[in-house]
Amino acid sequence: MSMTSFKLKRILEERLLTDDYRTSFNRDNDEFRIEWKSTGEGLNIGLPNVVAKYNQRGDVAIDEIVTHIQEALRIMNIKHNLTGKEKHIFPVIRSTSFPTETKAGKQLLYTDHTAETRIFYALDLGKSYRLIDQALLDEEGWTKTRIEEIALFNLRSLKISYKTDRVRDNDFHFIATQDGYDASRILNEAFLEEMKANAKGELTVSVPHQDVLIIADIENDVGYDILAQITMKFFAEGTIPITSLPFIYDEKGLEPVFILAKNPEKPKK
Repeated sequence: MSMTSFKLKRILEERLLTDDYRTSFNRDNDEFRIEWKSTGEGLNIGLPNVVAKYNQRGDVAIDEIVTHIQEALRIMNIKHNLTGKEKHIFPVIRSTSFPTETKAGKQLLYTDHTAETRIFYALDLGKSYRLIDQALLDEEGWTKTRIEEIALFNLRSLKISYKTDRVRDNDFHFIATQDGYDASRILNEAFLEEMKANAKGELTVSVPHQDVLIIADIENDVGYDILAQITMKFFAEGTIPITSLPFIYDEKGLEPVFILAKNPEKPKK
């Protein structure tokens, strides 16, 4: 069956609509919205991305997005608190185009990271997590600094393991534990410093989507071309895309690298 946004909208309505929810469809943006009737809180789904995944993977792609929507809506309807749950607070990486406030008008807590990325903060709920907003901090009298410190401390406690592929004399390390914080490991400075110390060439770091971190030891120009292809592929396939631009890691800093054919435009010192 050839899938279209309108057909996908009908499928989502059939599988999700109950007396508790209402849905709408923005034809101009090709966007499907589902929200709680009682609070107006909900989420928007860009249908073209899901259609593309359906064309690649079939019904599994729809099953996954339905599960994601159901879990997100469930979390929105639960009263959460931070006190006593300090070990469940983690940083998450998002693109700079990611909304900084909820549809209900609550300001999300975030920290600037690079020109392409921001750091948001999440309360881990097991199968999913809730992004922390300023209102939740105010309710409990917490500060942003406290959240940042706790989140980074917890991040450093996460295990780091990776698979390595050597392609054309360049090493590509893939971290994909599927715990929701793979891209967040870009914030583990000790880990990046260790990888930098062991690199034979130039160390690059990529966060194409939430569930992968790619560390590459680039020793020749063709390595940049391969890196660009790999990063774009992961970016296109990710459930929560972040950025298709890799970063060069140098002197504890991240600079985006624009790769044109086999001639990378490296950041100026």
